[in-house]
Amino acid sequence: MWDKKIIIISGHYGSGKTNIAVNLAEKLCLEGKKVALVDLDIVNPYFRAADNRKELEAIGVRCILPQFANTNVDIPSLPPQIHSVFSSDETVIFDVGGDKDGAVALGVYRNAINKVGYDMIAVVNMYRPLTATPEDTLENLREIENNCSLSFTGFINNSNLGRETTAEDVEASFAYAEAIETISKLPLLYTAHTENLTLSGSSARFPIRDITKKLYE
Repeated sequence: MWDKKIIIISGHYGSGKTNIAVNLAEKLCLEGKKVALVDLDIVNPYFRAADNRKELEAIGVRCILPQFANTNVDIPSLPPQIHSVFSSDETVIFDVGGDKDGAVALGVYRNAINKVGYDMIAVVNMYRPLTATPEDTLENLREIENNCSLSFTGFINNSNLGRETTAEDVEASFAYAEAIETISKLPLLYTAHTENLTLSGSSARFPIRDITKKLYE
């Protein structure tokens, strides 16, 4: 797993994809890989990988961010440094916005992405209104695919209720994830959960730190 040059993390608003992307960048870097994280989320400027730049760069992750990220003029922009990742020796993680506009931005690079090889991972969360059912989730994934001309290769179940999440809440999403696997024909790669939770069941786990900023403290 994670052996492709490009790893694209996408999903609907609120799925937790930025948290997954940042945790994955940290994980691969600490395992000894050279890693670049590209913040391509031009849709939601509030939750973005730029928030974790200092800690990621401290462990060696190269962060490629929109020019105006986290400024008073945080407007959609595609950093020119993105082109450098296709000829580097890094594993490159793209954090992509969760609607058609974000997918279109990714599609700008589809030829280069196809050339070097990629995995595109959907992050799904049954506790978000527009992806509460497997059918709605699949519809969202197909919209993303259609607008970027790239295909998902697997998905991560990141069903959670933020700080209030219990192990039982995550376990309640297992049937949801299995249904997505059945109707989408995509493999369920991991169930993500915060490190303090212990889950039952046999599916692969992705323990994560909840390191993106919060709406309320």
